[in-house]
Amino acid sequence: MRILVLHAHPVEESFGGALHRLAVERLAAAGHAVDDCDLYAEDFDPRLSPQERRGYHEIGPNIEPVRPYVERLRAADALVLCYPVWNFGYPAILKGFFDRVFLPGVSFTIENGRVVPCLHNIGKVAVITTYGGSRTRALLAGDPPRKLVERVLRLTVRPGASVRYLAQYDMNRSTPRIRERFMEMVGREMDAF
Repeated sequence: MRILVLHAHPVEESFGGALHRLAVERLAAAGHAVDDCDLYAEDFDPRLSPQERRGYHEIGPNIEPVRPYVERLRAADALVLCYPVWNFGYPAILKGFFDRVFLPGVSFTIENGRVVPCLHNIGKVAVITTYGGSRTRALLAGDPPRKLVERVLRLTVRPGASVRYLAQYDMNRSTPRIRERFMEMVGREMDAF
């Protein structure tokens, strides 16, 4: 399977960096073709320019500023996202990726005023993420990051696609053993992906 791994953490030696490396290593060891897209290492520009916004709905020309990323997304059979939750959302660089790459004609079309998902080449999605706060705190806020994946991203990919959300909550108080157990779980999930 061809897997696009989208990584969005600026600090390579962080726990998020370790999770990213683990995912890539285990997916490759399982025989998958891994396209490792480290948004920070690739210096991805998350800013949607005025010109891009004006041409947003021009299917075809709208992809030109981000063509290499669109091609990588279209070539993938599966998507693995590895990022920290910041301010109950995606890091800005990942949000910018969605804004600039998940375009009309790429991840959806508009037919008779209705949005119709079309990223049907993606048959599996996994998210590997960390939260600074507790699960309870996230639930009290409605856990927007989980909803973005399980409700919005799920609707964009192939109908019936498998979507796994692997979250380590309460990083602010986690211990080495808690982090180790989470890495073991992520390793098992990537082995079986």
